[in-house]
Amino acid sequence: MKKEKLSTESYKGVRDFYPEDQFLQRYMFEHMERVCELYGYEEYNASIFENADLYRSKTSDEIVNEQTYTFIDRGEREVTLRPEMTPTFARMVAARAREIPMPARWYSIQNFFRYERPQRGRLREFWQLNADIVGVAGVEADAEVISMAHAILRSMGAEERDFEIRVSDRRILDSIYNQTDVEEALRSQVTRLLDRREKLEDFDAQLTQLVGEERAPKLKEQIEYTTSSAYLEELRIMLEQLGVRNMVVDTSITRGFDYYTGMVFEVFDTAPDNRRSMFGGGRYDNLLSLFGGEKIPAVGFAMGDVTARDFLETHNLLPDYAPATELMLCIVEKDATSHAMRLAQDLRREDITVAVNFSGKRIGDQIRQADKMRVPFVIAIGAKERDSGRYTIKNLASGNEITLPADRIAEHLFSSLG
Repeated sequence: MKKEKLSTESYKGVRDFYPEDQFLQRYMFEHMERVCELYGYEEYNASIFENADLYRSKTSDEIVNEQTYTFIDRGEREVTLRPEMTPTFARMVAARAREIPMPARWYSIQNFFRYERPQRGRLREFWQLNADIVGVAGVEADAEVISMAHAILRSMGAEERDFEIRVSDRRILDSIYNQTDVEEALRSQVTRLLDRREKLEDFDAQLTQLVGEERAPKLKEQIEYTTSSAYLEELRIMLEQLGVRNMVVDTSITRGFDYYTGMVFEVFDTAPDNRRSMFGGGRYDNLLSLFGGEKIPAVGFAMGDVTARDFLETHNLLPDYAPATELMLCIVEKDATSHAMRLAQDLRREDITVAVNFSGKRIGDQIRQADKMRVPFVIAIGAKERDSGRYTIKNLASGNEITLPADRIAEHLFSSLG
């Protein structure tokens, strides 16, 4: 029987990272890592597998039932591919709370999975920075994580006018719920509805259905009436001292997860053609106590790669692709192959990244291939180069050439590449 050809399409909602894509991904990650470490944060990691109960009890049933990849494994355990990192982080810290020096500052950049409709800014698999500080209850920790988020975007070339940091406080929302007599059992649903209201055409109808005709307008009015708090103004002053001047108080910011207890924030792109929330975070002082230990204050944020890349593209901040390969050795005659390979190995020992072209094509075609790959330098190697020990290095961008002995090639490339 004739076999059907396998599709070259990837699974819906995920991405293949070709070298140019991976270059951009690595660029973003390096900026995230560098800023986190400048603030004294240490890298950690965990498995993509978690017990489904971790999310069912720590975030919401909606996350597990509708937005996760959850399955029963061969041991009859309900397993979830992680949709976020905060519950895993809390589990890890709770497991060794007595051993970990406090305050603890940790960060991680890993992939996550959510079963939702793919659209701009949202995919089924994505990478995300998570940065959290545990063991500090004061406003200074809240200011630190917001400052880090600000610093990451600035390090990638963004101006403050390109984004806005909108901050609120879950305690304001709790107070409004008390004033408007919203039942305790309904509050998490109302909070998640408020978090999605800009995306809903029937928000008013859904809110009325949840809290009733009398409470719905009172609740909306109270949220709009409350403009700030003493805590948020203290936070604003501290952020200004840290050089963050694009924070605004927005009491409509709620964040959808149930575990937030205090400050919450979201970072918005201000560009007219990409005006949206990109990422955010907040304080979750009760989450670690749910694992049976004592209450430990914690605050953090998560920054996804999809919205970050959209932001950089919108503001023309994406870097030009530069391959890792600095030099290609083009083989003119087949019997010079082993010599080219030895030269390449010598140059690698001097920290030059070298590719040897084994294609057997004409020298012009090999140089065109190097140019297409954006390799900056080439050397053609044949019997003449092998016998003389001198090599002509060509700069493909400028067309300039220089002939040098093998022991001076690395020095020339280092000075040329800067």
